[in-house]
Amino acid sequence: MPAKAEKLGKPHHLGHRERLRQRFRTSGAEALPDYELLELLLFRAIPRRDTKPLAKALIARFGSFAGVLSASPERLKEVSGIGEAVVTELKLVHASGLRLAKAEIRPRSLLTSWNAVLDYCRAAMAFADREQFRILFLDKKNGLIADEVQGEGTVDHTPVYPREVIKRALELAASAVILVHNHPSGDPTPSTADIDMTRRLIEAGDKLSIKIHDHIIIGRNGHASFRSLKLM
Repeated sequence: MPAKAEKLGKPHHLGHRERLRQRFRTSGAEALPDYELLELLLFRAIPRRDTKPLAKALIARFGSFAGVLSASPERLKEVSGIGEAVVTELKLVHASGLRLAKAEIRPRSLLTSWNAVLDYCRAAMAFADREQFRILFLDKKNGLIADEVQGEGTVDHTPVYPREVIKRALELAASAVILVHNHPSGDPTPSTADIDMTRRLIEAGDKLSIKIHDHIIIGRNGHASFRSLKLM
């Protein structure tokens, strides 16, 4: 404990907080490991307690900074010391990151900003603990009209109804769509069911001139593109 803090009777973590903030200001986020960056976020929600043990417990539970931010409120609260204030702070930062990533793809053709599309989808879905089926609806210039989660299922299945997908595309006057879903297992390899469902969607879209540009599977360990794999 610094001598000055001892004399004033201040908790030792107050000096640690200021040193961590200063390191962030001078060296940026890249100079901090995941748990220290998480500590900085927890300062706001927990102003009078040492947050290092809690930050380390969260990283140990969810694997990474991104895993913590993406975890559901229910799972976050399973960690001792996590209350509503911490959950709100973490989910606010997560939502802000998604809004920023989405802003990178909205003004441009999605087919010419493919890396930004993948970054957004990964931020939105890679660490979800249930499967989600998301659709990016595109106009004639492949600009984004809407981004919608069409369904959420179990850890390994989400029901998808081609008729409903095409119906929604027609409602939005979309000319094309990009299909996206996640594999909570982490492995983005398409399953037989994924391949069959994609083919049915392509057939349904062809009848009404709705183009299926790609189907992307997002996992913690990467992504798989049906078009790149020549599955469509």
